[in-house]
Amino acid sequence: MAHIVRLFVDHPLSEGQTVPLDRDHANRLFNVMRLGVGAEVRLFNGRDGEWRAKVSEAGKRGGVLAVEDQTAPLQMPPDLWLLFAPIKKDRTDFIVEKAAEMGASRIVPIQTDYTQGDRLKQDRLQAHAVAAAEQCGGTCVPEVTSLQKLAPLLATWPKERQLMFCDEAATGGALPRATDGTQEPWAIVIGPEGGFSAQERQKLSAIGHTVTLGPRILRADTAAVAALTLWQVQLGDWR
Repeated sequence: MAHIVRLFVDHPLSEGQTVPLDRDHANRLFNVMRLGVGAEVRLFNGRDGEWRAKVSEAGKRGGVLAVEDQTAPLQMPPDLWLLFAPIKKDRTDFIVEKAAEMGASRIVPIQTDYTQGDRLKQDRLQAHAVAAAEQCGGTCVPEVTSLQKLAPLLATWPKERQLMFCDEAATGGALPRATDGTQEPWAIVIGPEGGFSAQERQKLSAIGHTVTLGPRILRADTAAVAALTLWQVQLGDWR
């Protein structure tokens, strides 16, 4: 079976709808993937589910897709934020991609006391989230925010959103078990390579559920995947 290309588009999707392609999408479909008129693609926009479409016009700088029928309903991820301190470029990209694949609804880079570097290309990271959703079959793309300072973020933390604090210095701690099948709003916070400062750990412990990720100190990108897995199995849509 041939690989079906999936595209995230900012355009309404319904039967009979036509979707114009911008230059980047046209380049990907017609120059990179070598598709032509009549080729099938799948489209999603984060609102209308996934739809089958066929190429009706193909050009070097644009094109048109004709939407035919829905192939999957909209599937919203859990109301889960991932807060993480940016690290090296490739590893930050990895965290964003895996968070999108594993069901985070919002990805929040944070500036902590020990975060190295304060420059972040939000649009590039958002593009990585889009690509991850396209590859993994998701029908939504998580928002990637601009870099947020941790201290003011915690100072205004919403009471209804529970916080999973992954503390590399913790020797115990577990998440509460879901009992009624509902999903409360949550957030996971992962620290920088140097860990959290004593003041940050105190604030996080006071607000959130302190959780250990095992007896070994994990790299930040590994910790993000481990924490998302733990949360999804315990409280998310993997149950």
